Amino acid sequence: MEPKVSHRKQRSGVVVSNAADKTIVVRVTRVAKHPLYRKLIKINKKYHAHDEKNVASVGDVVNIIECRPLSKTKRWRLQSVVEGKKA
Repeated sequence: MEPKVSHRKQRSGVVVSNAADKTIVVRVTRVAKHPLYRKLIKINKKYHAHDEKNVASVGDVVNIIECRPLSKTKRWRLQSVVEGKKA
């Protein structure tokens, strides 16, 4: 038997908010080249993710994975907490 392969997108980022119940907001930073000037720039995007057991806190580095729509804004869920508070 072949191992099960997930085709879902995965992201890694820092938790910036956990104010809502069972929801975290994760800031994912990526580096891209500016189309005209070719300079490397940082691009930040925030994702709302489902945290069933409320284990993540602000400052934690986490992995999130794509899932079915859970609400108007939540299309991601917490996969794991990589490391505690990033100062």
